Amino acid sequence: MKVSFNSASDTSGARLVARIVEQDKLPADLDRANAEGTRAARFTGKAGQVFESFVERGGEVVRVALAGAGPNGDSRSAALERAGAALAAKYLTSGETSIALDAAGLDAESVASVLLGLRLRAWRHDAYRTRLKDDQKRTLAKVDVIAAPDGARAAWKTEQALAEGVEFTRELVADPPNVIYPESFVERCIARFEGTGAEVSFLGEKEMRKLGMGALLGVSQGSDRAPRLLVIKWLGGRKGAAPTVFVGKGVTFDTGGISIKPAAGMEDMKWDMGGAGAVAGAMLSLALRKAGANVIGVCGLVENMPDGKAQRPGDVVTSMSGQTIEVINTDAEGRLVLCDAITWAQKEFRPAQVIDLATLTGAMIISLGHEHGGLFCNDDALADKLLRAGLASGDKLWRFPLAPAYDKLIDSPIADMKNVGPRWGGSITAAQFIQRFVDDGTPWAHLDIAGMVWADKPGATWDKGATGFGVRVIDRFVRDTLE
Repeated sequence: MKVSFNSASDTSGARLVARIVEQDKLPADLDRANAEGTRAARFTGKAGQVFESFVERGGEVVRVALAGAGPNGDSRSAALERAGAALAAKYLTSGETSIALDAAGLDAESVASVLLGLRLRAWRHDAYRTRLKDDQKRTLAKVDVIAAPDGARAAWKTEQALAEGVEFTRELVADPPNVIYPESFVERCIARFEGTGAEVSFLGEKEMRKLGMGALLGVSQGSDRAPRLLVIKWLGGRKGAAPTVFVGKGVTFDTGGISIKPAAGMEDMKWDMGGAGAVAGAMLSLALRKAGANVIGVCGLVENMPDGKAQRPGDVVTSMSGQTIEVINTDAEGRLVLCDAITWAQKEFRPAQVIDLATLTGAMIISLGHEHGGLFCNDDALADKLLRAGLASGDKLWRFPLAPAYDKLIDSPIADMKNVGPRWGGSITAAQFIQRFVDDGTPWAHLDIAGMVWADKPGATWDKGATGFGVRVIDRFVRDTLE
């Protein structure tokens, strides 16, 4: 969506004019008819409320919208995003092609928050929809900010980079598995990062086999699609400073392998690469806004299929770390991908800290529903930073325990460990598994975002489908703790 800025307060020529109002503070210049209309419609300016009316100006009928931003409090930024998102939801397919956003009374950061919410809510994946009726097609394509305050353009430039990262993640997650698979995921990233200053590279199957990545390769061996280990480097911080590494699970389609999933709902498993998608999108945001931090994204990309070469329940594989794993369930594949990716990242980059993101367990959805991502961490300071970043960004997290009692549940009688424990505590034992591959003394966090990357209904700043969850918490974490 194109955004332009105008310091003048002239809205003449605009067909749709929008204003942002605080709760219980209607504009003083609102005419009597509209003031009565807001009362009749019970519009008070609550966050996300929209009131619409029509006025005549210079012989032209103009559409006027008031969007509520709630009370001016601690959650002001999120409320302003909801105001912008509400405008997008209402007018995206309205026939209007542009909105004149009257920014009078807003500061630069507030304007950027409104625009961020508007743009994120306006994203929709229509690439394969060829039979939309005219009233279903997107028409809204431009926002003209009127009476823009000083600094609004610069504030929006930062948030625009964030929006582009979220949109890129949504695109990767929403595309079908015959379009996004390990090789094409890498190709999409190479094309999208061109000109950003980030360095994009990858390891192929031969390189990974030479390195001994038996766990990751065991997952991919049943597929005709070749695996990839994608690496995205952004070194915008102090030269020589140890980087923070984000590792993403990228199972581009997950049948469950030989431990095959039920047919009903299996189509959803195109988004089992949501962790890798979030890492790629976050890295794009950081590169576009030239973040002052050393950050590296590593994505283990595989497809989990059940053909005659596929890994079997009962197989024992040797990970890059040298630890052996008895594969009890081939549908617990994400941790096998992550363990080799994390091992390689530690050996290659000697990171200051490692944070992985993965749609790892259905048990996480049972625990938290679709309201929070799960957080597991071996370092209290790192956990606190991530929890704060989640609250500030809206990508909320909830911390779970790690303990030796849980660790015992994945001991194997014939190998160093099993890839699953008992039914109870499934998200915790999955995290305990990953922790076994984290070097001593390395701060590490695991974000299980299984319930968050896809939505069955629209949310505050997303439509039904891919949410882009994970990008914003990474971006906020980098802003608040690394820059």
